[in-house]
Amino acid sequence: MPHRRALLFSIFLAALAALPARALELVMVEQPGCHYCIEWKDTIGPIYPKTAEGNFAPLRMVQIKEMDETDIALTGGRVVFTPTFLLVENGKEIDRLEGYPGEDFFWPLLERMLTRNTDFTSPEVTN
Repeated sequence: MPHRRALLFSIFLAALAALPARALELVMVEQPGCHYCIEWKDTIGPIYPKTAEGNFAPLRMVQIKEMDETDIALTGGRVVFTPTFLLVENGKEIDRLEGYPGEDFFWPLLERMLTRNTDFTSPEVTN
């Protein structure tokens, strides 16, 4: 019996390893003194990791002056404004949101970014 469990566990691990890895993240590009960056961190920052969006695309913060040192392949050109939110999959930018439009607009814009570029489904959508 223990050998059978070990065999089943090995098969499970092999199947899990065969699944394609999806490294998806939301990168917030910021800079010191950025009023909108501070506002985002105060209003959205504390709750973002607790949301479906935060679980689906974990947040990474990067200083704008350190963008050249990151592993992100930008497809939308150089980041000029802060905050800029980059949706990054496997190290490649797949979408971006420049600026912080306030809490009421941020969530729908983020959801649109996620749904048009990934298989994200909002938990508020019911079938």
